[in-house]
Amino acid sequence: MEPSALCGYDGVKVFSATLVRRRETIGDDVNDWLNAHPNRIPVDTLIRQSSDRQFHCFTIVIFWRDATVAATDS
Repeated sequence: MEPSALCGYDGVKVFSATLVRRRETIGDDVNDWLNAHPNRIPVDTLIRQSSDRQFHCFTIVIFWRDATVAATDS
């Protein structure tokens, strides 16, 4: 049995930003990646924010399945 069959996804893509400018455009980065990989279907998403006294980190984690693999699993 394939590992993805056990966990429900084929891969993970992580977007992370600490600089203000990068945090402001992280949504565009996610959309650009999704548009560049139309065969990767998101099955779950985590959004996390962490901070210390000086820095704020924003992270988006996308768990995805390959549409061509999902089509052959049916």
